[in-house]
Amino acid sequence: MSVGSHTKQSANSGLITLQADPGEIEAFKEFAALVPKAAAAAQRRALNKTLRWLQTHIARAVGKEQRIAIAAVRQRLRAYPVSSNGQGKLWFGINAIEASRAGRARQTKSGVSVAGRRYEGAFFKRVYGGKPDIWIRTASKHFKASDYPDSEVSGAGGVSSGWIAENDSRFPLAKAKISLEGVRPHFESWTRRAHERLLEVMEQELNFELQKYLRKSGNG
Repeated sequence: MSVGSHTKQSANSGLITLQADPGEIEAFKEFAALVPKAAAAAQRRALNKTLRWLQTHIARAVGKEQRIAIAAVRQRLRAYPVSSNGQGKLWFGINAIEASRAGRARQTKSGVSVAGRRYEGAFFKRVYGGKPDIWIRTASKHFKASDYPDSEVSGAGGVSSGWIAENDSRFPLAKAKISLEGVRPHFESWTRRAHERLLEVMEQELNFELQKYLRKSGNG
């Protein structure tokens, strides 16, 4: 079993695992031996509070750095309940995100603008699915592959990762997306900051449980 917080990355996501090392807090070991259920409750609350704190800070940091609406970033973050072995996990999907989710898209004569980005030659329209997106004809002189990451040509009439192929002169189309690969170098620093925060919150929660125990036992 891993001891302490750590991070693990894959091709399309990052997973931060928070776990306190009891050896870092001597008081935790002493109190856990005295009142194990209270210590476990303090640890669980501390992990959950730290996960929420981490979600908020990652969403703000990524939203600011990548110029993406914070709400859209938060949809890529998923916190898992604390497990029986005292681990809390935060998953972050880092596949390219649709540019239309970065902010309010505005159609102009020359293309589409959203969150400080301009997609020349693109149009904002519902092509497939329930919501409109930012598209461009791949034959357009304004088409740049860097603005349309994670796109692959699909089979005739099908859809795959943002590309659409149709028996029509207007197609194929590519969907504008924003790469989140730039967040990868931050996972280690996020994990370190979250672990430091976890220890602070753990101390607060342990103190709360200790005071409650002392009041209950008449020793406070």
